[in-house]
Parts: sequence; structure tokens; C-alpha cells
Amino acid sequence: MPDMLVKLYNLENKWDFIADQEASGIIIRKPIAPENHLITEWVRTTFNAAWSSEVAATLHNRPVSCFIALKEGNIIGFACYDATALGFFGPTGVTEAERGKGTGAALLLACLLDMKLKGYGYAIIGGVGPADFYSKVAGAEVIPDSAPGLYRGMLWRREL
Repeated sequence: MPDMLVKLYNLENKWDFIADQEASGIIIRKPIAPENHLITEWVRTTFNAAWSSEVAATLHNRPVSCFIALKEGNIIGFACYDATALGFFGPTGVTEAERGKGTGAALLLACLLDMKLKGYGYAIIGGVGPADFYSKVAGAEVIPDSAPGLYRGMLWRREL
């Protein structure tokens, strides 16, 4: 899977997606330290251990470089940046039951705009799955010859 590049300077500084999600009963926000164990465990059981490790790294960044989506007090999604490498967006995920409601796009934009506010000019989305989604939401473009990229030689534990 290739990496993609987002020109952060082209993104409008509009945060209305936060209010749009809230109108649907979904809160998008950064977590606080006492929630770290809940978030990493949720990511591990909902997605995988590798993503949980990346999320743990972002929760220890200062400022935190992770956003969560909550519905009725329950985690339904997350998105992070500056996890495995500076300037990289990801991992990100939304529970299957909550997909298609704009939450993934809101989490993506929250991270990208946060990066822009920190002074980043570009963001790299590493090892992209849904390339069309990233192109549509953020204008991301595939980086030629970028697979396997940063993740080359990574240790993987295959779950049985």
C-alpha cells in the first residue's frame, strides 16, 4: 500500500465538522491522560495491537496528537498523527456500525488541521488503504514508489 501526501496549506481552517458531528450525538476531542489505558485497549481489541502501540505513542506526545470520537460515552473512533514518524497521519479507525456518518472524515480533518496549526506544511498518510477517501476528504495524492516505505522490515506478530 502506497503512502499519500496532503498539502496542509491548501486546507481551509474550518472546524465546523466538529459541530456537525456533535449535532449527530458524536463528540470529537483529544483524550486526557487518565483515559490512555481505555483508548489503547479499545484500539487493540477493536483493530489490532500494532495500532494500539502507535496510539500509545501519540498519547504520550505533548501536546497529544490523537483525537477520539465518542457516542453516548463510548469510543467509536480514533485518529492519530506523529505516531511512527513525525509528519505522518495514522492510524485511524471507526467501528463498522458507525461508518458512513462522517466521523472518519471529521477525525481525519481534526488531525490534519491540528498539524497545520503546529506549522506542518504537508502530512503523509502512511500505508493507505482507502485512497479514494483520502483524496476526496483532504485532496491527498499518492506518492509514487512509496510502498512499503517506512514500514519496510517491521516486525509483525501473527495472531493465531
